[in-house]
Amino acid sequence: MIDIAVPGRGHYSIENLVLDLNGTIALDGKIIGGVKERLITLSKDLTIIVVTADTNKNANKLLKGLPVTVCTIEESRESEQKARLVREKGEEVTVCVGNGSNDVSMLRESVIGICIVGQEGASSEAMMAADLVVPSINDALELFLKPHRMKASLRR
Repeated sequence: MIDIAVPGRGHYSIENLVLDLNGTIALDGKIIGGVKERLITLSKDLTIIVVTADTNKNANKLLKGLPVTVCTIEESRESEQKARLVREKGEEVTVCVGNGSNDVSMLRESVIGICIVGQEGASSEAMMAADLVVPSINDALELFLKPHRMKASLRR
């Protein structure tokens, strides 16, 4: 668990980190450099779930050996399924990271939603649904390794 006290917003005890796969932690069918190492470090404090429709049919291969749970969803109604996953894990203890229109619901449902812009870009809907917008997945993961950064951006 990672505890973050944010002035003007409250106290967060984060237990789960839900990550979109394609466009968020992977690009062009490959895990983005630096992500594996950060996930290994974060897994000591968080349960990490990677959610995907497995468009490229390689999710299990990409994530093999990493301390994550892969949650494969159907290609239709992705947004609804992602939001349901957040509710099942507990909205008040779950943070989500994504970049696409199909991530909007999970970004809104979670206690903190983080949109990454990355090389694939981000949908304007995802950016508006998020509490934070950062330039890359590694920047998003660093927020959990150095929570004072998140505190500085979220305080009111």
